Formats: sequence, C-alpha cells, structure tokens
Amino acid sequence: MLSADDILRGLRKLDARARQHGTLVDLSIYGGAALLLAFDIRRATRDVDAVVRGSPEFLRRTVAEIAEEEGWPADWLNDGVKGFVSAHERMQPMREFQGTPEGGLRVHLPAPEYLFAMKCMAMRPEGIDGSHDISDIAALADAAGIADADAALALVEAFYPASRIPPKVRFGIEEIMERVERRRTESL
Repeated sequence: MLSADDILRGLRKLDARARQHGTLVDLSIYGGAALLLAFDIRRATRDVDAVVRGSPEFLRRTVAEIAEEEGWPADWLNDGVKGFVSAHERMQPMREFQGTPEGGLRVHLPAPEYLFAMKCMAMRPEGIDGSHDISDIAALADAAGIADADAALALVEAFYPASRIPPKVRFGIEEIMERVERRRTESL
C-alpha cells in the first residue's frame, strides 16, 4: 500500500528525472491517489491511477526504475483509469508539480465533483478487489456538497452521457445518497 508520502516521494523522483532528461511530463492523477493527495479522504492506496500526456516511453522506464528502488509493484503508476475519463473532465493543477518548458512533472488532480462522477461510473462493491468505491463516493458527496440523489445523478450526467450510465450505477447512487442523507440528518 502507498501512503500520500510514498506517492509524493515517487512523484518528486519522477519530476527530478524529467528535469534532468529535459522532458515535460503531464500527468493527471485519479482514484485513490487523488483522494489521498487532494482530499485527505484515505490513508493509503494500492496504486496511482493516472493518464500521461507526453513522453510515455520515458515515463514507463522511469516508473519501473522508481518501483525497483522503492520496492513497489511495477504498476504502482498505471493508466488503468483511461476507460473512465470523461471528455468533459475538470482538473486542477497540483501546486507542487508545475513543470517548466525545459522539463519536469506537471500534475493535475480532479475537482471533487469530477472525481465523484468517475467513482460512480467505476462503482464496485465495497471490498471487491480492495475497492473502497462506495465509501469514497459518500466522502466525495460531502466534499463536493452534493445534497441528494437527484443532484448526484445530474452531476454524473454533466460528465458522462446519460446513455453511458448503467442502471446499476443509477441505483447505486440512489442507495449511497440515501445513506449519506440519513447520516447527515442523524448528525444534526
């Protein structure tokens, strides 16, 4: 498992090597790593779900080197999230990694509303393959200020065409938001 400190250490190494190599790497980070880095919602994640723009060969080689140095799995940084990226994504730059035209790492993290929509589309039952999707969705509903199931569904539809949203996702959102609303009411 990777903590926020682990991920930041890996990203700093990647940034330093990109600067030495004179390569600018654009990296958009999603999933559990984004929850750790941007929202402090989790304590650890198995990997860093990311999409790279620019120099994929350099990135593959460097990620493998860092994995070996740190004793991490070879796929600690991977692009398995590509199938859930929206054409209407909303990202924000990570201040620590701005990159320069001469090289370095430029990192972007999703806005809470966008990560909420992505997590809903990827929704797996809690515990399956180590999934935390349901608890992540509930936490992101709070972070994004989503009031109820109708607002949650409208938000997902703002990022993904309604025709792409499976019925299981719609039902899952309704159920999760009912729990969120109940928890909010009980805490008043």
